[in-house]
Amino acid sequence: MARSRTSERQQLELFRALPSDLAPRDAQDLMAYPFFSLAKSPRTTPIDYRSGAVAIRVEAVPEHGMATIWDADILIWAASQIVEARDNGFRTSRLMAATPYQILTFIGRGTGARDYQRLKAALDRLQSTTVATTLRQPPSNPRVQSGAADRTARRMHRFSWINEWTERSDARGNPEGIELIVPDWFYKAVLDDALILTIDRAYFGLTGGLDRWLYRIVRKHGGKQARGWRFDFRHLYLKSSSLSPFKRFAFELRAIVKRQALPGYRLFLEFEPRRTLLAFKPVPCGQAVDAVVLSGTRTIVPSGTTPSCYREPEPGLSFDEQTDNRTVNLESNKESNFFRDRRSGENPEGDAGPDLSPISHPAE
Repeated sequence: MARSRTSERQQLELFRALPSDLAPRDAQDLMAYPFFSLAKSPRTTPIDYRSGAVAIRVEAVPEHGMATIWDADILIWAASQIVEARDNGFRTSRLMAATPYQILTFIGRGTGARDYQRLKAALDRLQSTTVATTLRQPPSNPRVQSGAADRTARRMHRFSWINEWTERSDARGNPEGIELIVPDWFYKAVLDDALILTIDRAYFGLTGGLDRWLYRIVRKHGGKQARGWRFDFRHLYLKSSSLSPFKRFAFELRAIVKRQALPGYRLFLEFEPRRTLLAFKPVPCGQAVDAVVLSGTRTIVPSGTTPSCYREPEPGLSFDEQTDNRTVNLESNKESNFFRDRRSGENPEGDAGPDLSPISHPAE
């Protein structure tokens, strides 16, 4: 006798969204690695990122295109809901119910009919985008001891950002809201305190895809670094998986530094032979950024950022003008520092000899 198949939805307890006045939380894995398109135009070119034992492959279908960094706001909403519920003793679930109004107001969007249609399109992209990654996966064969490659190889976990979603309605057919199921890979990361960070609510006001991506990188690496952090431009380009040419990417990074566009952080440019680096460090909560761009020009760049306190406590900082490159931070997160040669820099042509200046790299 054949058994009736139980759907995933039937196995999960429904979690109804809490009021939207919550601190926004983001998953560190999603902040540190290239999982989303940074462009508003549809992207179907896969993301194929590899670094050490970490491998990420993101694919999209032509009908919807790849999930964008703006679509990821829905996952920030979901993570914030789950963490808040857990911290207040409520039962959480991967099956979540909310009204479009609750989601849209939390992520700083409008609430008109057009915004609702955009929300549904974002849900479609999140569901149709497929991800395969070795992040947080066990070794493919832990008993093998023959070589380093065998020991670091990881199994691939495959999922979509949303397993399924549906519009709910009452008995009369009137819309009541949305139900969605987040994947187990994402849900486990959200429930792990070590993998979640509170972000600045002003993040939702960032309009550029590169601005949003860079804020998440900076928040992930610079949150508690007393002397800040730095990345070389070429390394950032590889981490972004951007389809733009490198020269265009570098031009846009410099524009972000000039605008001081990232809430809660002070950005600098540093120059070394044959490469340019982006340096950053947090500003105290409630203090607007009035940064000096470290290009040797002593140019003060107005901030235009709005102070906010949606982050963990930050150390006090000195705002004296500086013209020399900042010392490298080696006091914590040692796995994020390594030696790279100059060929990783912004202008690799004509390089000769290694550059032994440590620069920032994610713990991978």
